[in-house]
Amino acid sequence: MKRFTLLIVSVTAFLLGLIWAVGTGEAIAPPATRTILLADTVHINVGETPTDSTEIPATDSRETLFREIKKFNQTVYDIKNRYMEDIDTKDLINAGIKGMLEDLDRYSVLMEKKSYEQLMESTHGKYEGLGMEIDARQDHILIVTPMEGSPSYKKGLKSGDLIFEIDGKSTYKLTTADAAKLMRGPSGTKVTLKIKREGISELLDFDLERAVIELKSVSYYGVIEGTNTGYVRLSRFAEETSNELTQAVNELNNKGIQGLVFDLRSNGGGLLQQAVETAELFIPEGKLVVYTRGKYADSERRYYSRRLPLFPDKPLVVLVDEGTASASEIVAGALQDWDRGIIMGHPTYGKGLVQQIFPVGNDDEVALKLTTAKYYVPSGRCIQKAENEMKHPSSEQIALMDSVDEESTDSLGADSLKISDKEIYYTNKGRIVYGGGGILPDVEITQDPYLTPLEINLERKSMFFDFAVKYTVANPNISRDFTADDNIVEQFRSFVTGKDFSYKTSLEISLDKIKEMVKKEGKDTLFNVAIQDFEEQIKKEKDADFVNSLPYIKKAIKREIVAKLNGERGVYEEVILKTDPGIRQAIQLLNNPDEYSKILQSGQTRGQND
Repeated sequence: MKRFTLLIVSVTAFLLGLIWAVGTGEAIAPPATRTILLADTVHINVGETPTDSTEIPATDSRETLFREIKKFNQTVYDIKNRYMEDIDTKDLINAGIKGMLEDLDRYSVLMEKKSYEQLMESTHGKYEGLGMEIDARQDHILIVTPMEGSPSYKKGLKSGDLIFEIDGKSTYKLTTADAAKLMRGPSGTKVTLKIKREGISELLDFDLERAVIELKSVSYYGVIEGTNTGYVRLSRFAEETSNELTQAVNELNNKGIQGLVFDLRSNGGGLLQQAVETAELFIPEGKLVVYTRGKYADSERRYYSRRLPLFPDKPLVVLVDEGTASASEIVAGALQDWDRGIIMGHPTYGKGLVQQIFPVGNDDEVALKLTTAKYYVPSGRCIQKAENEMKHPSSEQIALMDSVDEESTDSLGADSLKISDKEIYYTNKGRIVYGGGGILPDVEITQDPYLTPLEINLERKSMFFDFAVKYTVANPNISRDFTADDNIVEQFRSFVTGKDFSYKTSLEISLDKIKEMVKKEGKDTLFNVAIQDFEEQIKKEKDADFVNSLPYIKKAIKREIVAKLNGERGVYEEVILKTDPGIRQAIQLLNNPDEYSKILQSGQTRGQND
């Protein structure tokens, strides 16, 4: 592939030269009644402007506050009564409030009643839509995580994908509230998304069908086949999370597990109290789980474990990744700080702000969602990552990478704070952990390779899903432990061919640009032979793509067929638990007590602290 990339770059340079020579033509509390605290990445916003908040000057007094409020009142009065056209009073006041919020963090927003109701949906019940958690990044809508089993998950949307269009409407500067409104709708209706994926130059079209999204917390739990290790997949923190987890851990204990893999990857967060109750399952009673701290010293609030743990001392590995956020980070950070288990995976998202909801006026039409504090795990680390840390560089930043050294490029692609620049903290046993936002794992796992253009297009065009539907109809008695052998693969290939499936590689896209330029300059006859040679070479490369992608294709075929026959549980037991690199590495560590103990005992230089 490298050879052809260099070749096409060389030809491009040659063509340009020739043409020149020849000539050219959420912690959240609702209003009024009870308090619900969220630690969530789902924030339904109106007019987000990410900026650094500033401290109130020391000279700012109560007298100053009322004087400035008087200015606001006078301005409202003048606009309402003296502007050349009629202005709706409600719109005017709401616009003023939104203006006040512009210089605050992007999670502090004015919420309308519907937005609040949607936010509460994320903590209980169900809704109809695509099933993803979103954020606003790079002036577009970022997919934080697709929910397992949802339409977005089944279609192959990934954490980190940027949504550029929703049914033809650009998401440029679109709020998450408006984006959510566009993507939600009655079950069975369809929506088209244009996606920008890292490493892919062109936008990808995804056609999705809305469905009823069940907001379940524990996606799967069970004993991993051939081991005495349990596995629990927690996808979110909602009202029933603690009950679901308690049931899962009790059943696994009854089956005699000697270790546990607790999977928090792509868990975007949820209710704070559920995060505390989750940590209680693993750490001793009376231990600090998390604390919040706002502007004033007396605003600090501490949350402790209040019951005996169900899984107190057996080996524990917690899996995390870039989609592990907020409430998930609280749990991972608390377990790491109390040396209760080993955190494995990739650096987490870094969302550690507390929001509260305050009523605005005497009706329920709008409410103020305001950031009032930050989350800190027991060691003192703040979970919140600085706004200027670029987890996903913009295209302009990527373009600048050619002029920086390799070390700088790595820091732009992952974390703008090098380890050497991060604040040092200590766990209960004296192990060094680092601040600066998010949770850094104790053990990193190898990053999964990016999907190839062929694999991406087979997923987004539902080739695996459609084939599985056809195949299971013809083979209804197939066992879920089947192997996707050469015969099934050949059937799949024929099925894809019959669907007139096509896709473009990066080389093909580059060649299309050259052809367009040549045609524009009227040089077709001059370059036809060279272009045809390139097209032949690209065709050979595409023929080889299928062979190179066979491991992924076989896995995806099995995944979809098992899903049709045995549902998500079957997929976990026959595909995920057997092939997921992170799970396999966690099992290896749990099967190596010496290595497990070594990681937890390293760096004990400060002794035990309570």
